[in-house]
Amino acid sequence: MRFDVKARCYAAEFLGTFLLVFAGTGAVVIDDVSGGGVSSLGIGLSFGLAVMAAIYAIGHISGCHINPAVTIAFAVARQFPWPQVPAYVVSQLAGAVTASAVLLLLFEDVVNLGATVPSDRAMQALGLEIVITFFLMFVIMAVATDVRAVGQAAAIAIGGYVALAATFAGPIAGASMNPARSLGPALASGTWTDHWVYWAGPVVGALAGALAYRFVRAGSPPSPVEAGTGFDISHR
Repeated sequence: MRFDVKARCYAAEFLGTFLLVFAGTGAVVIDDVSGGGVSSLGIGLSFGLAVMAAIYAIGHISGCHINPAVTIAFAVARQFPWPQVPAYVVSQLAGAVTASAVLLLLFEDVVNLGATVPSDRAMQALGLEIVITFFLMFVIMAVATDVRAVGQAAAIAIGGYVALAATFAGPIAGASMNPARSLGPALASGTWTDHWVYWAGPVVGALAGALAYRFVRAGSPPSPVEAGTGFDISHR
């Protein structure tokens, strides 16, 4: 029975990552095919809404990591068992590759199937990936591991952040934040330019974000008196 439950979690991670890559990189492909019908804002929203939908669909089943960097960071932060990390990561990578293969069959190799490639220097892209993944993992740790956060809003918070990062950082670095999201189109289209950036950046950023939240989570907002107001503003 235990194996059956775990297998279902792996299947959920496969499907969730498939959805993310199919919708997100599919938006990139369709934007090119339609002559700009989706737009850069639409692409960012596609990634964010796909993450949001996946969290609502499988968050209660597998946790909806759908990202190897997130799984590894959770394990380092002692929020996920290390023995399940390899199976989760393989499931995520398989879902991403399958999604890109389906897009290849549907549209052929258009715009490298949405592969992430730095628009300028690799180190610039690496820096962006580290920073934006840092805050992605920071948000995830807050809504997924801290009971004081509004857990019901996790999908909105995480999906909203993904949409934000994909919209402003996408034109420069691709805003991957996810090695699986980058591997799928890279493998299907044969586009490997500076591919290492999209493994190193998200993993380093996610680890730093998880550890940073562990550091600050013991804090709590000061009372009005502690803040120096001298009276309780709740009685206003």
